[in-house]
Amino acid sequence: MSVEALDPLIHVPARLRIVVTLAELDERDALSFSRLQELIGLTSGNLITHLRKLQDAGYVVTTKTGSGAGSQTAVALTHLGRAALEGYKAALAELLGGL
Repeated sequence: MSVEALDPLIHVPARLRIVVTLAELDERDALSFSRLQELIGLTSGNLITHLRKLQDAGYVVTTKTGSGAGSQTAVALTHLGRAALEGYKAALAELLGGL
């Protein structure tokens, strides 16, 4: 197993924290953007940037409800995102297996 087997999209520490945090939820659940930001500890701009990359890969989905000042964005991990995390965990376990 090589380091290349680790999904580079998830391997970035901030994105790994996002995916792991969302994976703790039931498959049909989502977190509000503000709650995810609070849990992860990123600025709004940084979180948006990382979520876009994960969304472009199909790992997360965002849903906006309401409009104007009352709008809220929810973030959820997709089946593809869960599978990517499982693959990442397996690759990491194999890579560290000799320790």
